[in-house]
Amino acid sequence: MSSVCCNVIVSKNHKFKYYDPKKITPNMTFKPISRPSPMIFSEFADKITNWKKGDSRLYLQQVLNNTIGQHVVRDFVMFNWDWIMSKQKICKWGPLSSNLILIAQEGNVTPCHYDEQQNMFASIRGYKRFILFPPSQFECLYPHPVHHPYDRQSQVDFDNPDFTKFPKFKEACGYEVIVGPEDVLYIPMYWFHHVESLKHGGYTVSINFWFKAGSVEKIEYPLLDYQRMVIMRNVEKMLAEALHDPSEVGNMLKTIFLGRYSSDVD
Repeated sequence: MSSVCCNVIVSKNHKFKYYDPKKITPNMTFKPISRPSPMIFSEFADKITNWKKGDSRLYLQQVLNNTIGQHVVRDFVMFNWDWIMSKQKICKWGPLSSNLILIAQEGNVTPCHYDEQQNMFASIRGYKRFILFPPSQFECLYPHPVHHPYDRQSQVDFDNPDFTKFPKFKEACGYEVIVGPEDVLYIPMYWFHHVESLKHGGYTVSINFWFKAGSVEKIEYPLLDYQRMVIMRNVEKMLAEALHDPSEVGNMLKTIFLGRYSSDVD
């Protein structure tokens, strides 16, 4: 694996906030806090081994396939596939879409966000701290608009929250989980999660198993909280497409809501 080119993310601080480069527009003043910096694995390993304060921090996030190296593939095949595929069958998930190997320096943080697929997170080395929030906490976590490069990411800085701008964050209530070697954590789709590689434990290694959502045989009411999130996302997408200007979506929603749904109407 030493000569394999890997997808490595670099950050000047400890935060690695995912963004979609396809959503960056020419008139947008967007400055991501981290950036991709592909490098061969041996270079990555050397950098994290000899890392010192003041250096950029690194986080390897590599899709697992047959280009990653025969030793890794051989170890990966030895995973208990019968067990994880039985979970897929019991939960009626869709097909496995991809696997991602994650190698993070201690102290690295993936800020609060949600994903649109089912996630089985398998820990191999080191310890990670998760704070999980169900979809019902949506309004407390203020995710970026769908058209923004930080789509699905919370706007709240957990290290220094701005309660004037995000007052409902005070009401956020999550679940804390520490995950270590041989643990597998299930993160349901649309659940928010804030992830930290704990300090003083060295680098962490883990693998994600991403499963697509299963088909819904029958829609029941009232809708589940994650289904409401799906509807909200679709409304934003539809308005952006109709207006041909995603920046107008917020104004349109305010026009619809304020004075009409924001107070009791006889």
